Amino acid sequence: MIERRTFVARLAGLVALGLAGSRLWADLPRLPGKPTPITVYKSSSCECCAKWVDHLRASGFTPVVHDEENMDSLKDEMGVPRAVRSCHTAMVEKYLIEGHVPASDIRQLLLERPRTAGLAVPGMPARAYGMAAPGVEVGGYETVAFQLDGATRVFARH
Repeated sequence: MIERRTFVARLAGLVALGLAGSRLWADLPRLPGKPTPITVYKSSSCECCAKWVDHLRASGFTPVVHDEENMDSLKDEMGVPRAVRSCHTAMVEKYLIEGHVPASDIRQLLLERPRTAGLAVPGMPARAYGMAAPGVEVGGYETVAFQLDGATRVFARH
């Protein structure tokens, strides 16, 4: 018979391992199986947007891409706050995704399902997915969770 103290310690270890594993799992490429649909709105002439869509595909998403030339009007209609805007906007399930958000952050969002309007990488950081030059390490920016009223909080640091 196992002691209560040993049982509780082992259970706590399993819970900690599970929580750590869920964050690591979000950083892994999606395994074959049911892909995650995402709708992307972008300018037809934007190369960095196309590279970000490629990043999504490589990470197990199935983007449906709509070329839009009046992105500001679209962002206004969707309610994207001006302070978090970037070059492209996406929808995944009920969440808005603005700019060069890493696929791993989108996976984490779908895993955690927080009460937020969406995630954004405001502006166009030079070392974000889709923006970084070949051979340049991605990083040095933040992904923020945002509300439609413009409130933000840091979701992830890269």
